[in-house]
Amino acid sequence: MAEREPTPPTGTAHQIVIVGGGAGGLELATRLGDTLGRRGQVAVTLVDRARTHVWKPKLHEIAAGSMNMDAHELDYLAQAHWHHFQYRTGEMTGLDRTRRQIHLAPYVDDEGRQVIAARSLPYDTLVMAVGSLTNDFGTPGVAQHAIKLETAPDARLFNQRLVNAALRAHSRADQGADVDGHPDTPRHLRVAIIGAGATGVELAAELHHTMRELVSYGMQSIQIERDLRIDLIEAAERVLPGLPPRLSTATEELLRGLGVQVHTNARVASVEAHTVVLADGQRIEADLIVWAAGVKAPAFLADLDGLETNRINQLVVQPTLQTTRDAHIFALGDCAACPWLGTDKTVPPRAQAAHQQASFMLGQIKRLLAGQPLRHYQYRDFGSLVSLGEYSTVGNLMGALVGGNMVLEGLFAKLMYKSLYKQHELALHGFTKVALDTLARTITRRTEPHVKLH
Repeated sequence: MAEREPTPPTGTAHQIVIVGGGAGGLELATRLGDTLGRRGQVAVTLVDRARTHVWKPKLHEIAAGSMNMDAHELDYLAQAHWHHFQYRTGEMTGLDRTRRQIHLAPYVDDEGRQVIAARSLPYDTLVMAVGSLTNDFGTPGVAQHAIKLETAPDARLFNQRLVNAALRAHSRADQGADVDGHPDTPRHLRVAIIGAGATGVELAAELHHTMRELVSYGMQSIQIERDLRIDLIEAAERVLPGLPPRLSTATEELLRGLGVQVHTNARVASVEAHTVVLADGQRIEADLIVWAAGVKAPAFLADLDGLETNRINQLVVQPTLQTTRDAHIFALGDCAACPWLGTDKTVPPRAQAAHQQASFMLGQIKRLLAGQPLRHYQYRDFGSLVSLGEYSTVGNLMGALVGGNMVLEGLFAKLMYKSLYKQHELALHGFTKVALDTLARTITRRTEPHVKLH
């Protein structure tokens, strides 16, 4: 299909609606507001069903209790006020491409009361940035018995259940009650993590560290070596299958050294209450089960007024980031199936891609308003980094940054990993605020507890 250039309207400010306040969507709204929005050239509206933003790669730290969420959670309404865009609370349910409107579901509070009725928002340019969800591949029992770390509330729920399990084990020990009458029987601190990609591996390492910290806060009757069991389950032949084999091997050795039970070539057949059933019939008992395997885009995209999607619900886009069937609608980040120019692949669902595409879209919109031809997006792969908490960081840098492929481990890798988050913060807040906030966190970290109980 030949590419079409959308024609900017005349008379009023160009209405840009961005759906999704994740890394890409919020960065784009902020930068558009700071440049075109403050001068009245465009009217920018960000739509998200949540009220606050947390960088998704940080969710495993919230779940483990190792991150002070109050210091990293950003209120959308405040960000909109500071950066010259509008924020609208709501969940997108439909699209009318003829009238150029999106439909939002009623907003209902935690007590079930309707706060805002169903409504529609007009747009001249629509940018879909709704991110991705974990993909359970239809595995029986996952929805009922496993936690998916997709949102901050999911991470908080896991943390609450983790702390409750620790309290139960500590209470049994205080009362002199041994499980099943045997003093050496584990006291129910069993966690099964399905998926040994970045999220699963990072969560396993963080859990081991934070549980040791938790015990030091007054739960000395819990013995980590006896009472804590973490099972990491991966269908592929190695952990971190997206990284070079050397790093996978080093990571697995570190995890096993911490006492993590690593299961590779282990496909999950079903999940039951407190049990993961593998395809070979093995049953892994667990008090907490986390599903961290696979990604897909939200299901509502598959039936969005005729827009083209792929098998995992991603919107298929041209190299300009325009959807293939509507030049007025763009998509970026995890929800977009964007061609990786020069390869037969699509751009991988990574935070670095969303960050790059948000910057690229700012230029696209400027060209659109000026009536200039749109450019093609070229993804630059800088590799992958995986944090193992206090123990290590591993990864590889690729592409133009190093002129090839550099394997990283240890302190330098940890600094590079932290720099990814700093790039996100800089896009949202600017250098001065990020520098001052970083200094304040460094100072207060010395007096704050290392583990947060949410």
